[in-house]
Amino acid sequence: MRETLPSTPTSNPLIAEVVALESALAAERTALVAERAAHAESRARVELLTKECDHLRASHERLRQDLELLRRRIFVAKAERVDSTQLELEFAQKLSALDALSGQLGLEGKPNDTGTGASSDGGTKPSDKKKPKGRRDLRKADIPEMRVEVADPVFDELVLNGKAERIGFEESYKLAWQRGGHRRLVIARVKYRVLDDQKASTIETALMPAETFPRSLAAPSLLAHIITEKHLQGLPLYRLEDRFGRDGTPVDRGTMCRWLEDAGATAGTTVIAAARKEALATAFCLSTDATGVAVQPIPTGDKKRQPCRHAHFFVQIADRDHVFFEFTPRETSAAVGELFKGFGGFVQADAKNVYDILFRPPDGDGATAAAAQDRRTEVGCWVHGRRGLWEAAITTKSEVAREGLFRIHRIYALEKTWRGKPPDEIKRLRNIYSRPLVEAFFTWAEAEYEKVRAVRGPLRSAFGYLMRQKIALMRFLDDGRLRLDNNHSEGELRRIAVGRKAWLFVGSDDHGTSAGHLFSLIASARLHRLDPEEYLRDLFRVLGQWPRDRYLELAPKYWAATRARLNLAELANEVGIITIPPPPEQQASSS
Repeated sequence: MRETLPSTPTSNPLIAEVVALESALAAERTALVAERAAHAESRARVELLTKECDHLRASHERLRQDLELLRRRIFVAKAERVDSTQLELEFAQKLSALDALSGQLGLEGKPNDTGTGASSDGGTKPSDKKKPKGRRDLRKADIPEMRVEVADPVFDELVLNGKAERIGFEESYKLAWQRGGHRRLVIARVKYRVLDDQKASTIETALMPAETFPRSLAAPSLLAHIITEKHLQGLPLYRLEDRFGRDGTPVDRGTMCRWLEDAGATAGTTVIAAARKEALATAFCLSTDATGVAVQPIPTGDKKRQPCRHAHFFVQIADRDHVFFEFTPRETSAAVGELFKGFGGFVQADAKNVYDILFRPPDGDGATAAAAQDRRTEVGCWVHGRRGLWEAAITTKSEVAREGLFRIHRIYALEKTWRGKPPDEIKRLRNIYSRPLVEAFFTWAEAEYEKVRAVRGPLRSAFGYLMRQKIALMRFLDDGRLRLDNNHSEGELRRIAVGRKAWLFVGSDDHGTSAGHLFSLIASARLHRLDPEEYLRDLFRVLGQWPRDRYLELAPKYWAATRARLNLAELANEVGIITIPPPPEQQASSS
């Protein structure tokens, strides 16, 4: 019987076909896995590219918004204006709700619906500097003349008694100014021949009365004119030098610069110091802001050009009493703390971090009575809060931002209706009408902020500022004397911002400090409706003879009352004795 051998896989066609199919399936499976891996990689790549594309789109949109904002500020208008009538049309329904919320309908004192929201000079130093030739002989100047005769009361008494006689005058000259041009001021001091008992005679000359700036060529009127031309009108000294030369009375800019530095330093240690002491002790609210200024570099001797340093002018407005400009080499928290040292009360400023030091509570262990007394309360600025919404509205065309502008406009419209009323009445009206609107505004703003909190852009920045400043922005409701915004500080700084376009820089830190004091006198004089040039002329006329413990009487706040107690005939003379009246309290008690 034959034995049957088992068949091999290769000998069985079915088995061979199965093996081939399995091999094909394995190959397809491997290809499918590779294809899936490639697909996953492609999908990840697409997601990455999509994310990068979205990031680029967002960056492009932010750049477009910034470009639109710059375009409007440069070519359209710098003012942050918005059509309030259009806003009222857009949010007519919201207007009715806000009016009902503020409790206006049917109540007394109903506000109406109108109103709206709210060497320090250019030029190069000449290399061929002329050698000085001593004091100028003003007798050769072809200008009108003023004459002041200075007599001595003691010798005049001797003349009346026949023991002396007038024999002439000793004349000296100053350069004065009157509206219309220069004047040659002739100071004629009387000369006396005094006879003694032995009939011998001696020659005496009347003493020169005390002056604020003795031996200066500039009379008080000329000095006041130069100060107001530069620090009020923004005219640089090199232009004044050119003008004086064309008028036939040349005065070089270096001399004028020294005059200004001396005048500012003198005012700073006398009148400004007294006024600042009063303001820090008695002011209810200090409003502050700052702007930059360039400082001319100190020559090093190697004749290499150096860039100007950057410094700052801070402004402080003490209620309706005083305005101070303080020069600081750096805008730091330490500088701000020094400016407000000794003051305790309300401080209105923007939300810049250098002001945070003013509102920090004193340390628990080292707190002294003085530190506790210097506690300040922050008052926010609604214009800064509004600015972010305005930028978002014009760049993103956001309806939410426009609604925010509309809500703030309603608060300002209410404020306009009771302007000029007593502070207690203003506070009462604010609590009735404004407080519901303000609280509703922040409730709305908080809800909108949560919607855009994770999205970079102007809208998030605007609402972020409002949320961080909520308490400070609501502070104006606590007292009727507080203002909604800090616009008056920015308005005072505008004088420096406009002037520095012409005079470019200050010569040194000392020049900057002196300039700040002169700016303070001018701003305070305008605050009290005084002519700055006339005030400065009178101030420098009497300052040299005024008692040191009574400098506060010469501050612009008190000058009208002080001037009324002076002898106006004596004050009109550029030099001479000034009869000092008694202090106001002593004069009032005697009368």
